[in-house]
Amino acid sequence: MEKKLTRFAIAYNAQIPKSRSFGDEVGAFLKGKGAYIITNKSINDDALKPCVEMQDIDALIVLGGDGTMLRACHLCSTSNIPIVGINLGTMGFLIELQPTEWQTYLPKLLNGDYRMERRMMLQAQHLRDKKSLGIWQVVNEVVVCRGQHVRPVRLTTEVDGYPMASYVADGVIAATPTGSTAYALAAGGAILPPDVRNIIIVPIAPHLSPDQSIVLSEGARVKIKVHAAYEAVFSIDGHPPVIIADGDEVSVTASEYNTSFIRFHDPGFFYRSLNRYLEQNPSFNID
Repeated sequence: MEKKLTRFAIAYNAQIPKSRSFGDEVGAFLKGKGAYIITNKSINDDALKPCVEMQDIDALIVLGGDGTMLRACHLCSTSNIPIVGINLGTMGFLIELQPTEWQTYLPKLLNGDYRMERRMMLQAQHLRDKKSLGIWQVVNEVVVCRGQHVRPVRLTTEVDGYPMASYVADGVIAATPTGSTAYALAAGGAILPPDVRNIIIVPIAPHLSPDQSIVLSEGARVKIKVHAAYEAVFSIDGHPPVIIADGDEVSVTASEYNTSFIRFHDPGFFYRSLNRYLEQNPSFNID
């Protein structure tokens, strides 16, 4: 049994029709069970941030798809607030509950009848002449890649100060186990169980370069260096790209923070869900 949870905020994806009213329904239901609903806001509403940072809630209930969950992870991870999602999106790799079953499972939160799944995050740092230009926390992946010019870029990688591989490619991905089912999977990377603590390196469209994914230990320090006379960029979890110059480096290490997901099913649920997605990609709907 885990800690009994009674104070919740609800965050919804405002781009999904009726998500706000669905949030109202979830809130009213939990209030009827004795819970406190602190707020019900869009995931992009700045009013959510103080609730999380002041730890005024026990958990955040997220209504949306994987993109909404990613935004919630960035919001909650540094404050160690756990997240439970209800899938209103297409894929839902990060979400257990479907719209037809939340009334069965959410009351379990009040009794502590759930398990906590803590997932590894990464920290990315942009370096120029050994000076830091910024630090980011990463849930899924760091992508270092070509910019607007449709040409491959030259990238060198090192691990713990030693050369690992050189690539002529569209880019290189450094991903968490959570991110191994996202862009890294599309680029041909291996799928890692969500509870392991590894960093996976995956090249994107390599040309006469290594094309295998490489799985590293949690303690590895990875550096990706750009060699390009034209624009290259890097992006964190699909956020707007940051332009990087020739000779810049992106350093990737394990983060001190974790993302905490509230789960009601056994750990094998990940594999059962994965099998369902691989058999029929839900984003490819044919009438």
